[in-house]
Amino acid sequence: MTTLLVEDIGLLVHGDPAVAPVRDTTLVVEDGVIAGIGVDAAAPDRVLSAGGLTVMPGLVDGHIHPTFGEWTPAQNAVGWIGNYLHGGTTSMVSAGELHIPGLAFDALTPELVLSIAITSKHTTGRMRPSGVKVNAGTVLLVPGMTEEHFDRAQREGIDQLKFIFYDWNRLGDGEAQRYVRWAHERGMTVKLHSGGMSRSGSSRVAGADVVVAVEPDIVGHISGGPIPPPDADIVEIIDRLPDTYVEVCSSNNYRATMVVAVELSRRGRLDRLTLGTDTPGGTGVIPRGMLRNICYLASVCGVDPVSAVAAATGQTARAHGLETGVIAEGRAADLLVLGPITGSGATDALEAFALGDLPGIATVLVDGVPLVTTRSEQTPPPSRSVTWRGAAVRHETPRPAAVGAHASGCC
Repeated sequence: MTTLLVEDIGLLVHGDPAVAPVRDTTLVVEDGVIAGIGVDAAAPDRVLSAGGLTVMPGLVDGHIHPTFGEWTPAQNAVGWIGNYLHGGTTSMVSAGELHIPGLAFDALTPELVLSIAITSKHTTGRMRPSGVKVNAGTVLLVPGMTEEHFDRAQREGIDQLKFIFYDWNRLGDGEAQRYVRWAHERGMTVKLHSGGMSRSGSSRVAGADVVVAVEPDIVGHISGGPIPPPDADIVEIIDRLPDTYVEVCSSNNYRATMVVAVELSRRGRLDRLTLGTDTPGGTGVIPRGMLRNICYLASVCGVDPVSAVAAATGQTARAHGLETGVIAEGRAADLLVLGPITGSGATDALEAFALGDLPGIATVLVDGVPLVTTRSEQTPPPSRSVTWRGAAVRHETPRPAAVGAHASGCC
């Protein structure tokens, strides 16, 4: 058994809005799993002194569009997942492998979409690019699917499905609702592209009439991806589907995001909010996109920073059925050590979020393994430093920068 003691934690944020942050504490990790909070370890193999910084769960990006490994043709770039790791993201969920060159959105068949999802699940999803947990292989729901397609997806370990190119002229025939029922019978999560047309130019517009009729588990980018439904539709969706998660992404309409935050806050239901980046895509590759989501919610939209962090971690994980995003005994030690950058008026990461200040990341751990040890490549350093003692810490392995897709190791 390998034991890691994280000491000198200035502030511990759990990723659960119902659990108050704890100051001046410790954390014990055994074999990649959180074994204790506020306790010591008699003879730890390694000790990470957090230097009085904040420890919180790794960020869970609930809306990405992978292609093959760390290559994205949407931006003709490689290495993007490793860059997101340095931006604090430790888990990602595919919202569909849409950007495969030559994929004809107007000619998708049940066999094609299932084959793409299975291939992605057993390639990108298996390899953990740069150490990030990528839940890849999301089935794009199209007309004509049978229960056998859902059974095959389940046998392959696929648990995410999405409506985006579905023909909503068929809404009245009950097929879409049948898909949701079949998915739930197999423990799968259904997301629905809401709002206007996507970058693809082939997605179908989905306002309140569609969303309320289908009743997905998650309303994808309700504040825009990039164009949201009208404000009245946003309010109707929130009201008529009171237990459905609603998602806000970096590539959004900021005014509409404010509407979402205000409406959820008025109802005391910020626990329904999930976050993602909706990248790579037309908005680009945004390693700090999830941090920016938290900053915007906490500094502009009036969301308590504890709730904003929960939306970016535990809530997004729970909405997608992931066992991460929360610091609690028995959970995976996917952790960030971060704090204010020199020059900020904040004293901890929560204050930085409330001010809208980007925090600096010192350390990123996935399953207790330090993938970023003392300094992120994507943020300035925090004003305090971390130190390691004990067994040798694995240092970050060289990886390609986000450059042209012809670079070595692109596929």
